[in-house]
Amino acid sequence: MTAPLARAHPVPTARDHTALFYRDHDEYLDCVAAFVREGVLGGESVTVAVPAPNLGPLRDRCADDGVGDRVRWLDIADVGGNPGRLVPAVLHPVLHLGARVVTEVVWPGRAPMAYPSCVRYEALTNSLLDGRAVRVLCPYDARRLHPRELADALATHPGVLEHGARRPSPGYAPQVALETYNQPFPDTTEAAVELEVDSGRLANARGLAGERARAVGLDEEQAGDVALVVTELLTNSVEHGGGAAVLRLWADAGGLVCEVRDRGRLVDQLAGLRPAPHDQPNGRGLLLVNTLADLVAVHTGAGGTTIRAHFARRTGA
Repeated sequence: MTAPLARAHPVPTARDHTALFYRDHDEYLDCVAAFVREGVLGGESVTVAVPAPNLGPLRDRCADDGVGDRVRWLDIADVGGNPGRLVPAVLHPVLHLGARVVTEVVWPGRAPMAYPSCVRYEALTNSLLDGRAVRVLCPYDARRLHPRELADALATHPGVLEHGARRPSPGYAPQVALETYNQPFPDTTEAAVELEVDSGRLANARGLAGERARAVGLDEEQAGDVALVVTELLTNSVEHGGGAAVLRLWADAGGLVCEVRDRGRLVDQLAGLRPAPHDQPNGRGLLLVNTLADLVAVHTGAGGTTIRAHFARRTGA
């Protein structure tokens, strides 16, 4: 069967970012498969990133509909364990297209530590979609998720699809959601290695980061990623955060946490999420951080900005 001819897609007049509240597996499959099928048959690029237990059945349903081979299928636990990674990995490749994207960012059993970053991603997606012909559908298990998580979904999505009907979200307030989860990080009791860094100590900090990564059991590739992430964060702090920063490194149950704290305030909420023009020589540091780290959390306030990058120890081959 030949692919339908691509056609021009009108730019939406409003952000097309919808939370799907589903209550059973059949409703999930019916709603998501219909969204996917309509996009494929309309000549749109379609990407689906959902948890593995939903990925297989959904892929089978779309195969039965004759559209499964025209969809980019992703396990969101792999590509979106760090919600910030969804932007460079999933959204950036299609922002210039007529496209549909399914991202199940919050699911029952997802690690609570990642939840504030999930809300931040969902809230900021609205700004990324401004003026774009991209439709995003985000499934939420209305039966098993906590009421607070469903309320946050309403706050971060301008539309909600429920019981087969789409309506404006009654609680849409993405900026309120961002402020609610922009909380200072809890103090850590772990023994942290701490280093004050200015432009003259970036190389020392990079070496220390790689050394600590190996000490907690990260492999050589990860140690290189840790060193690069720490360098990018500290360089950004030195250039934009007052000329100096504090680096803290400590082991947790899963691997290594890298924290960079400076006196600057992160005013641009889309920093690290907005695609940089090809002819722009810089501005990709935070994008790289989101791409390499397993989780990135941000807090900014009157006293400065703190960014934590988590790296999980790999198990198995």
